[in-house]
Amino acid sequence: MSTIDWIIVLALNGPVILFALLKSGGTKDSKDWFLAGRTLPWWIVGLSLYATLVDSTDLVVDSGATYAGGVKFYLINWIGCIGGWLLLAHGIILPMYRSGMYTNAEYLESRFGLSARIISVLVQVLYRTVILGMISTTNFLTLKIVCGWGDVTAWSVVTLIALLATFYTMAGGLKMVAITDALQSIVMIIATVVLFLIVSKEVGGWDGLTSKLSSQSTELEQQIMHTGNDVISRTDTSSLDQSEIAKKLLLGGTYDDSANQIVNRSPAWLACLSLIIAGLAYSIVNHTQSMRLLGARSESHLKQSVVFAGLILIGATFLAQGLGLFGRALFPEISELPVEESVRSKDAIFPVMVRDLTSAGFKGLIVAGVMAAAFSTYDSIGSTLSALITRDVYRRLISPDRTDQHYLAIGRWMTPVIIFGSFLYIPALRSGGMIDFYLKVVGSFVVPLLVVYLFGSFTRAHRSSALIGLAAGVGFGVYAFIAKSLATSQGIALLPPALMNGDTTGPITLFITALAMGITTIICGRESSPLFWQDTDSIAKAESTGLMPLVLGLAVLGFGLFLGFVILI
Repeated sequence: MSTIDWIIVLALNGPVILFALLKSGGTKDSKDWFLAGRTLPWWIVGLSLYATLVDSTDLVVDSGATYAGGVKFYLINWIGCIGGWLLLAHGIILPMYRSGMYTNAEYLESRFGLSARIISVLVQVLYRTVILGMISTTNFLTLKIVCGWGDVTAWSVVTLIALLATFYTMAGGLKMVAITDALQSIVMIIATVVLFLIVSKEVGGWDGLTSKLSSQSTELEQQIMHTGNDVISRTDTSSLDQSEIAKKLLLGGTYDDSANQIVNRSPAWLACLSLIIAGLAYSIVNHTQSMRLLGARSESHLKQSVVFAGLILIGATFLAQGLGLFGRALFPEISELPVEESVRSKDAIFPVMVRDLTSAGFKGLIVAGVMAAAFSTYDSIGSTLSALITRDVYRRLISPDRTDQHYLAIGRWMTPVIIFGSFLYIPALRSGGMIDFYLKVVGSFVVPLLVVYLFGSFTRAHRSSALIGLAAGVGFGVYAFIAKSLATSQGIALLPPALMNGDTTGPITLFITALAMGITTIICGRESSPLFWQDTDSIAKAESTGLMPLVLGLAVLGFGLFLGFVILI
């Protein structure tokens, strides 16, 4: 990184942060802080939805994901997240918006009872702080590899970024977070486009990518470039003894003695389904997304925002995750990455390409984009989780009769606790692929909550069914998580190999949760309607927005389906 690079980093991020610090003092009450006073227009909501979804983990971690797993990872965003946004905007979020709710967990108590509300908060705190830990780790990898810094210097700058985001989030709340997200998303998009063009030229475009992968092996090209091919992974066993090989085989696969490899095969349909479920869970369960929609100035703006966000997401995902595909063509094996052993993993592919393929000026632009992405998600998750903890735990269970200013103060001071508490995940995230760790958490804990939101909004599931469904779904997820750990560490098989495949956890927990809720509803009886909990005044607040937002949203989703299952099949 040259002097001109650092000037560009400061020029692109400095004014946004300074603006946030200077203009964030206008927040006077908790409605302003948590919901931006419900004044956000569709384009700010849409850009903010995009910016909080495509953070620095998407620039770094998702590049690592497509490096290893190919174009299937496009499906998380193109189908899962966009589909989840449509379900939110045209169904799930509307009763909350009309009732004046602050959080999506608040809705769960009205629909299913207090236990569902508290479990929702705990799950969201668990998995959203994982994302914050991933952001810190990706920033560290970028600074260490691109800038050539030592660990202490790199972590010091990561901490400084988190501190700055904490300061303006505490002061300004959702409105300032949404505005800075919108501004930072522009920097992120420009940086992504520039790096994609540079790396694409190096590889020779899409044709060069396909050619380079095919020259390695036909199997590799098929896996990386097509969503319809099975996922095949090969584990080198040349340095393992027979007992260690036996432990790994408990997770599935067949042992090829002649090649010293364990070969695992996951059906394409299962891998695609698992990724789509993960995307749906992200959009629907994640209050970072719901909070922005709840801050929209009207139902019309709310619905328009997801169309705008979906269009941006399709293009940005293609570029950001496409970097991992080009990286696989340049470095077919992780062992070939020219970095020190301590950071050599698939997550290092993005910073390696920035370091080795960009010149002065471009390098600064891309690092500025990574930092902008980090700011946008530190502030978003910090404000979101503080809202959940303050409104759904502290106010509901601990101190229900305090002043509005008291809750505003609690919400502000929860922000640094959340942001810096997430640093506790970093050792686990650095021990392996970050996307793998994230998908394990989602499959075990978040998918059951996804089912509860879907059943609560679109069926007459009995009020008591959520707790039973969550207990069943999360129970299996935790059991599967433990089973995998015991299989690899102790050689103890608690589940058959097919149920410990990483792609099966999400679909199975979804099925178990839905089955438990369905059986409970059959026994206890159906509710009069999914909106039995809502008063007539709230229902009367429904706005007539016409069919156009839905038609446009379905068109965007259809485009994602066409790309994923026609063009890339």
